[in-house]
Amino acid sequence: MKHSNPVQEELIRILREKFRVIAGKFVIPPPVFIAMRGEVLDFDIDRGFLKIKFPVLNEHLNPFGNMQGGMIAAAVDNTLGPLSMAVAPPNFTRHFEIKYRRAIPLTTGYLFVSGYLEGQKKQQLCFSATVMDSAGQKLAAAKSTHWIIDQVAG
Repeated sequence: MKHSNPVQEELIRILREKFRVIAGKFVIPPPVFIAMRGEVLDFDIDRGFLKIKFPVLNEHLNPFGNMQGGMIAAAVDNTLGPLSMAVAPPNFTRHFEIKYRRAIPLTTGYLFVSGYLEGQKKQQLCFSATVMDSAGQKLAAAKSTHWIIDQVAG
């Protein structure tokens, strides 16, 4: 992987080990993460925290020269998805909302997405995320609700 580092390799190892029983049914890291050139910077499974850096790429820009909103949402999803896999059994995103605070031009360079597990109620997981630039300016915030998949034997 192009942007691999020891922190990222450790998270990949943990996820592959955790889901080794169903390993043939998923790809870690997923192709979209690789295409977006994500790089894991920090994680703490016990605290329910994951921070990933994504470059602002020319191919992610809208007609106004700013990062397309869907690509910002994809960066958040590419952070909350692995976090949800690390802290819980298999689950899927049930609800996702994002609030954009400001335009993100190419000159921003990188987005830093921090994801947090806010809590769990039975099969429902609640996450939040912040999107920042390198100066620490908040660019967007998101909330996501995930649903833990029933582990019923077939």
